[in-house]
Amino acid sequence: MSYFTEFVSNTTASSANQFFFLADPAEKHTCRVFYRVTVAGRFAYSLLFGNTLDSTYADGKVGQANMECLPWTIHALRAAPCNGVTEEDLPFITLTENTEVTSQRAYTTPPVELTVDNYLCIEMTFSGAMLPYHEETLLPILEKSDDGWQPTKKMPLPGMVGIRREVKGKIGFVGDSITQGIGTPMDSYTHWNALLAEKIGESFAHYNLGIGYARANDIASHGHWLERALQNDIVFLCIGANDILQGYPEQQIKNDLTDIVTTIKAAGKTLLLQAVPPFEYGEEKFPVWERVNAFLRETLAPKADLFFDPAPVLTADGKTPLYGGHPNETGCALWAEGLYQAVRHLF
Repeated sequence: MSYFTEFVSNTTASSANQFFFLADPAEKHTCRVFYRVTVAGRFAYSLLFGNTLDSTYADGKVGQANMECLPWTIHALRAAPCNGVTEEDLPFITLTENTEVTSQRAYTTPPVELTVDNYLCIEMTFSGAMLPYHEETLLPILEKSDDGWQPTKKMPLPGMVGIRREVKGKIGFVGDSITQGIGTPMDSYTHWNALLAEKIGESFAHYNLGIGYARANDIASHGHWLERALQNDIVFLCIGANDILQGYPEQQIKNDLTDIVTTIKAAGKTLLLQAVPPFEYGEEKFPVWERVNAFLRETLAPKADLFFDPAPVLTADGKTPLYGGHPNETGCALWAEGLYQAVRHLF
């Protein structure tokens, strides 16, 4: 997509299309979402929207990767700088009006110049019968009602908050809920890749492509999620926990991981491959986790540019999480520091 040659991500928050919700198509909703920006200053901003699910949700009985939502309408889309979550009037600039978002194409807003030093507030008035959203979002979202602004999750979110900026390279963090940041507080930006991005610095663009419940099988379907991942120069890949937890056949997990690694390297990208993190796998699935990680270490790591196993910094015995299956702030800080020491020579 030409969008990615012009714009780079300016937040380490993830806001992929994780699931969908149903609504009365005749009813308009007005919501605000707040993103902390990575690089402060004045830039041309453009937002990317898609209308298919990026990954499989929960047990996969309702939401699956590449499922198309029905067309929906952006009646008004505005953006403004702010210092955090607020219900106050802001100096909004209109990005687009009366636009239909379909599954046949990605929609990008025309670029507008904005000076943002802390948070970017995106306010949208929209309607539709079946709309994508992110059920496990860590982003603050408010919906306007007769009783004022109320917390919600049900708002279509941009797949990327892009700015026009020259960078040394584009880094994509591809993974599941652990990469997204589940386990850390909402709006805290203390997940491992947000902390790693701070260590690597602003000379690179950082794009969080982590999605709760996501599987390697979803990426290997070669949908929009993989397409966005391949727009980066450097890809950190950490995936497979949900394939194990959901009982995918072990050989299929290995095949999917092989496909992903092969595809990323064939596209000429630098691949920083990680082991599947420790989790509460249970007696039945723990041996699968061990064998999948052995496969990653012995078979796929030689195809990557670097391999990192977070287990030594997240456990005392190599298997039992000390900081939760979804690492908390302490676990993420240890992960980020350990990984940075392993990759710092690349930057």
